[in-house]
Amino acid sequence: MKKIILILFVTFTACTAAMAQRFAYVDSDYILKHMPEYASSQKQLASLSESWQKDVDSRFQEIDRLYKAYQADQVLMTPDMRKRRETEIVEKEKQAKDYQRQIFGPDGELSKKSNSLIKPIQDRVSKAVQAVAESENLDMIFDKNSEVIMLYASPRYNKSDAVVTRLGLKPGVFAK
Repeated sequence: MKKIILILFVTFTACTAAMAQRFAYVDSDYILKHMPEYASSQKQLASLSESWQKDVDSRFQEIDRLYKAYQADQVLMTPDMRKRRETEIVEKEKQAKDYQRQIFGPDGELSKKSNSLIKPIQDRVSKAVQAVAESENLDMIFDKNSEVIMLYASPRYNKSDAVVTRLGLKPGVFAK
């Protein structure tokens, strides 16, 4: 009998504690759309990416031009000349791929630039989310756009506008 009462007491206490937790969620995309510095950093990254992509494309076009010239002249070349031209084309292709990896790879220039521009913005949003959570006595705040799958979320728990306001911005007015 004591075991049953103890089990019921522990179960009741656990259920009560679980119901006492307060949850909310934010929409990070919505918040970031309000931030002018995020919009300008996205434009800057797009511009850099486009510029670097043009540079990479021009390198591969040069390789393609060299290869077509090689194919056209191949019948007139000595074996030594062929080998030298093939080596030149392969070397240029390797350099172009290395450059592409250096710019667009996981640890490339674009990734580094993105981190340097976006990290301060993410830190600022994180501090605002934490301030909202503390001021509203929330136990957890989920990001609607992250890996956590949220099948349903009541709008009353959406704290995105509170975070936007905490950042000193006006909800509903997106940055351009």
